[in-house]
Amino acid sequence: MQESFRWYGPNDQVPLSFIRQAGAEGIVSSLHHIPYGEVWTVEEIEKHKKLIADAGMVWNVVESLPVHEDIKVGGGKCEEYIENYKISLRNLGKCGVKVITYNFMPVLDWVRTDLRYKLPDGSEALYFNQAQFAAFEIFILKRKGAETDYPAEKVKEAEEFFKSLSPEQVQEFTVSIIDNFPGFKGVTLEDVRSMLQRYETLSREKLEQNLTHFLSEVCPVAEEAGCIMTIHPDDPPYPILGLPRIFGNQDDINRLLTSVPSKANGICFCAGSFSGSLKNDIVSMFKSCADRVGFIHLRSTQHDGKGNFFEANHLEGCVNMPELVTEIIKEQIRRKEAGREDWRIPFRPDHGHTMLDDLAKPLSANPGYSAIGRLKGLAELRGLERGILYSKFPEVKI
Repeated sequence: MQESFRWYGPNDQVPLSFIRQAGAEGIVSSLHHIPYGEVWTVEEIEKHKKLIADAGMVWNVVESLPVHEDIKVGGGKCEEYIENYKISLRNLGKCGVKVITYNFMPVLDWVRTDLRYKLPDGSEALYFNQAQFAAFEIFILKRKGAETDYPAEKVKEAEEFFKSLSPEQVQEFTVSIIDNFPGFKGVTLEDVRSMLQRYETLSREKLEQNLTHFLSEVCPVAEEAGCIMTIHPDDPPYPILGLPRIFGNQDDINRLLTSVPSKANGICFCAGSFSGSLKNDIVSMFKSCADRVGFIHLRSTQHDGKGNFFEANHLEGCVNMPELVTEIIKEQIRRKEAGREDWRIPFRPDHGHTMLDDLAKPLSANPGYSAIGRLKGLAELRGLERGILYSKFPEVKI
C-alpha cells in the first residue's frame, strides 16, 4: 500500500516535516481556502503541490473536492456547480493529482458527540452516543419531529443528558457537532436549520438520483483527465437529522457501481465509517468492490451494543484488520500482474487517539488528526502489512 497522511494545509497544527518523519510518502490534502463550488485553478493546485513536494512527499489524493449542497438537493445553481467541478477535475488531472475523494452526505459530514472520550489507558478518542445526539436534535437544534425518530427510553435519556449541561457546555457541545469541517467553518444552528429546510421534501430515491446525475456528468471528464472519483461512506452509515444517507452498506455499493459503470466511478473504502454499523461485513464488502477501490482509510470502531461506538486503536475493535489488509494485498497483486500503474493503493491511518504529549495541547481544529495517535496507527498498519507479506506472500516484492 502507499503510506499516506492527511494534511490540512499551511495552518495545520501537524506540519509536513512531522508527517515525513512519521514514514508517509503521500499526502492526502485539499484546498480548504477555496469556497465550496468554486473552481480549483491550475495555479492554486500547483502552489499546494509544490509545498508538499518541497517537504519531500507527493500530493497523491485529494480529500476532498467538495460537492456543493445545490448538487445534492438538485436545485439552485446545481448545473453551474457541476460545470465548475468538471473544470477542477481537468485541472487536477493536468497537475498529476489523480485520486479525488468526495462525499454525498446531506448537511453534515461525519458526526460525533464527544471529541475527547476518555479511554481506560488515559488516551482520548472520538465517540458517538445516540442519546447525546438525540439531545442535540430534540433540545438544541429543535428539529421538527426529531423525537419520533427515537424510542421513548432514548428520548428520556437524551433529556437527562441535556439537563445535565450548563449553558456553556451546551454551546461547546453544539460547536463540537456542527463546526468541525475544514473549509466550512463558522457554522451556526440557524445555518443547519436553513440547510435542513432544503431537504424537507427530498426522498432517498431523489438523493440517489442526484448522485447518479452528478457522477454521470463528471465521471467522463475524470476518465479523460486520468482521474478516479472515490466516494467516502456516510459516517455513521445510517440516517441522521431525519435525512437519508445513501452510501453505507453493501446494497449501496452495488447500486453505486451499477448506476454509473465508468471506471472513474470508484470508492474510498473507509473501514471505520462502514464499521459504524455492526450489520456490515467489512472484509466481504471490500472483496465485492476491490477492483473499484481507489483510496483506503484504515481504522476501526468499538461498540457497546446500544448503538454507541468509539474509535478503537487501528488493530482493535470490530474490524478484522489482518484479514482486510490481506485482501488489500491480494488486490494489489492482481493489479500489478495486470500491469496497472495504480497497483499500489494509497491508504492512510484514519483518525487516531489523542495521546502522550498531545493530551496537553488544545483540542485540534481537526478532531481525530493529532500527530502521535496517527503516527502510532501508521506504524501499526505498516507493520501489519509487512508481516502479512513476509508470512503469506514471500515471493511478492511490494
